[in-house]
Amino acid sequence: MSATLHRYVAFATDPAGGNPAGVWFGDTLPTAATMQRIASEVGFSETVFIAGTGHERIARYFSPEAEVPFCGHATIAAGAVLGETCGDGRYLLATPAGEVPVTVEVRDGVRMAALVSVTPRHAAASATLVDAALAALGWTHAELDPAIAPARAYAGAWHLVLAVREAARLASLAYDFQRLKALMLDDGLTTLQLVWRERADLFHARNPFPVGGVVEDPATGAAAAALGGYLRDAGLIEAPVRIRIRQGEAMGRPGLLVVDIPHSGGIIVSGTAVPWAP
Repeated sequence: MSATLHRYVAFATDPAGGNPAGVWFGDTLPTAATMQRIASEVGFSETVFIAGTGHERIARYFSPEAEVPFCGHATIAAGAVLGETCGDGRYLLATPAGEVPVTVEVRDGVRMAALVSVTPRHAAASATLVDAALAALGWTHAELDPAIAPARAYAGAWHLVLAVREAARLASLAYDFQRLKALMLDDGLTTLQLVWRERADLFHARNPFPVGGVVEDPATGAAAAALGGYLRDAGLIEAPVRIRIRQGEAMGRPGLLVVDIPHSGGIIVSGTAVPWAP
């Protein structure tokens, strides 16, 4: 089987920033065991496997430890590779979470990709879940932002959204890896979307990802889409609107996610992507 493996960085123009992703292309997908092995060898938080030709393709996503239903930063990286190798335009990826359109173009000399998530949904996080997550993080209820209540939010994968009052709380992140991993596996969570709202249109985020074998994800497109859907559908923001999410700065890998929130339907997450450099 003919296949190629690319390494790209999403949500940054500097290869030292953003979130690296593996992007595998082939005529048909390998077995799940083979994809898991390749993702583990690549070692990035996600590797996307894409099969087919033309503008409609199949995609599956693997972290170093497990398959996930959807990954935003790997989708943005895949869009950039598709644009580079097959031409810019609109592609449709059939993912385990549903169909995800990806539009690719060159802007100011850098490739930009935009995905449209599946329709988001959310539910209030139970007190039991919030208490357990805060205990694993070493946080307190008093540090949470009362204007953005804890929620389980979905736009292809489930995330626990916890918003804090102060930037300093978000800047200091040290958690019990195994304790949080067990909690997330029990609740079907992919990451924690930890956010601080600097102003109405600017958020800062950090994303623990222990279920994937990763302490922290530097830029998380799926969680950004889930947050956008939650803010809209809970009436916490007036759509249509664009917000920006800064992520990865505390890790030394700064990235920028642009989130367009329409009146209804999927959330649009866009960003730049460039080849990774070791």
